[in-house]
Amino acid sequence: MKNNIFFILTILMIVIANNISAQGFYLNSLGYLPKEEKIITVSPDVHSFKLVEANTGNIVFEGNTSDTVSQADVGMTVRRADVSSVTTPGEYYLQANDSLKSPQFLIAPDVYNFAFKTTIRAFYLWRCGTAVEGNYNGIHFSHDACHIQDGGLDSIGYANQQKDGTGGWHDAGDYGKYVVNAGITMGMLFMAWDQFGDKIKNISLDLPETAPGYPGYLEELKWETDWLLKMVYPDGSGKVSHKLTRTNFSGFIKPEDDLEKRYFTGWSSAATADFVGIMAQATRYFKPYDAEYAQKCLDAAWLSYSFLKDNPAFHSSPWQGFRTGAYYTNDEDDRLWAAAEMWETTGDTACLSDFETRFRAIGVKVEENWDWGNIQNMGTFTYILSRRKGKDPEVLDEAKKQVIEVADRIVEKAKKDIFNRPLGNKYYWGCNGTVARQVLNLQVANQVSPNVKYVNTALDAVHNLFGCNQYGRSFVTGLGFNPPMNPHDRRSGSDDIIEPWPGYIVGGGTKPTDWLDEERSFSTNEIAINWQAALVYALAGFIQ
Repeated sequence: MKNNIFFILTILMIVIANNISAQGFYLNSLGYLPKEEKIITVSPDVHSFKLVEANTGNIVFEGNTSDTVSQADVGMTVRRADVSSVTTPGEYYLQANDSLKSPQFLIAPDVYNFAFKTTIRAFYLWRCGTAVEGNYNGIHFSHDACHIQDGGLDSIGYANQQKDGTGGWHDAGDYGKYVVNAGITMGMLFMAWDQFGDKIKNISLDLPETAPGYPGYLEELKWETDWLLKMVYPDGSGKVSHKLTRTNFSGFIKPEDDLEKRYFTGWSSAATADFVGIMAQATRYFKPYDAEYAQKCLDAAWLSYSFLKDNPAFHSSPWQGFRTGAYYTNDEDDRLWAAAEMWETTGDTACLSDFETRFRAIGVKVEENWDWGNIQNMGTFTYILSRRKGKDPEVLDEAKKQVIEVADRIVEKAKKDIFNRPLGNKYYWGCNGTVARQVLNLQVANQVSPNVKYVNTALDAVHNLFGCNQYGRSFVTGLGFNPPMNPHDRRSGSDDIIEPWPGYIVGGGTKPTDWLDEERSFSTNEIAINWQAALVYALAGFIQ
């Protein structure tokens, strides 16, 4: 029955999307900050426009659109409507040709606060090993405690034995738990706290109390570190299992109905290095709230870091018959990040030397287009922004130089795109996550060399994800105009609720115009913690 309803809804959404395209307005349907740029993309037949206050019908601004610009990859020609001069908070819409009307949008200093809260609460709704529940737009979302038997040790040499591996977050549209993807996810979430914590801590997340005394945001991150501490091998070596999953993906069933046995898999050097980076960060940010737990994280980080130093060769987790997410990757970038975080946390000069040696040896120091498989950016950013002394001036200069060069390239790509998409014409599985992740590049560049162009382009990324795109739609469930209704998500696909679980960014098209809002389209419509963390970071910089 639910599949039939989803099919009907999908058809309706296609009709709505086509109507939006015909009306010709492509904008951030959440809204805009009062003092920042507000440039709306419109169809080529719109030559003039009016900005109308929604509640009163008063026209507050009139203007002409820009000359037309075309873009081959999306097959579109558009104009631009600039309403940046309007700074009065309120709800507005654009009107053109007396009959065309855009979706309504807000201008407000806190326009992104609710979206930020919803997207970080999405991590709570991803929790494994416990019951979760929440209300959103009058709908109650919940599931019972799940995967409480995690997990078997058979794959790492302990036949028919169990170890507590409960907790953490489900990784994506599936119910597996993966350390490598947790690395980039937690790295970005901790960086958001480091840079914007003074604003984040003022937003109530309405979470159940699982870490008394912690700010809500860090309380949620601790749920993941609690699980990660359980991924260390039971032999005291410091090796970290690559993942904890069943041998194959489940069907679209509720998490509590997924009862097939799940296993700790063999260790990998990338997972072990990512574990080090996370635990070093956790030490710094948790210490003010729980010094004993912070020390536990630091002890775990040192154990695994020492193991990596004694075992410098790359080691990949063996296949072992598992057909769940692979996340196989080389470890040079992961080890570089681990060294940076250990130095930042401890001030240990050997860790600093480890980072700088690896920095000199690694090929690309700062990536424009990056994800879990190439996380050297996180190590480089930590190094640049650190206030510790003792950095090699040549390494520091090169790191800053590449940060600025890459950020400038991102800015130029946004300028050349008709929707100001910072990733330009690159499309692939999870590209929406990269669009959000580029905000980290831009924010760091803005700290190294403050420039309004970095801020504007960071906002362009947010605008693109919430509707200023070729579809005229939000890419985040439950937020913005005409959001995704059928994400590749086993919770959304297995419950009896028509609405999908809220606050999740979907991956986006693998080609310029092939995004499908369909549950089966895992390559364009899945959700994942690494993309989600990038969105949380992108929004965090603009909350009030």
